[in-house]
Amino acid sequence: MNKKLYVGGLPYSVTDDQLQELFAAHGTVESAKVITDRYTDRSRGFGFVEMSTPEECQAAIEALNGSELGGRTLTVNMSRPRADRPPRGGGGGSRERW
Repeated sequence: MNKKLYVGGLPYSVTDDQLQELFAAHGTVESAKVITDRYTDRSRGFGFVEMSTPEECQAAIEALNGSELGGRTLTVNMSRPRADRPPRGGGGGSRERW
């Protein structure tokens, strides 16, 4: 059973530790990660939290989905598996050489 939550609408100033603290009131947090831009290292405004049981996940969703944090409305729901994406072209695959 999935125990990982998607958390959207995070203020850009929220850290991993603050995210973990927010969810700890609703159960045991196994991990909390704010997703950052790989080039600027700035938060992208969403993250993932893994709880220890599905029941704790549901309690966190009911308590936090639609609530406000730092002036922004949170979206909290069960995460979905990452969709397979086709490889991105790096260019120049089938050039003719003179």
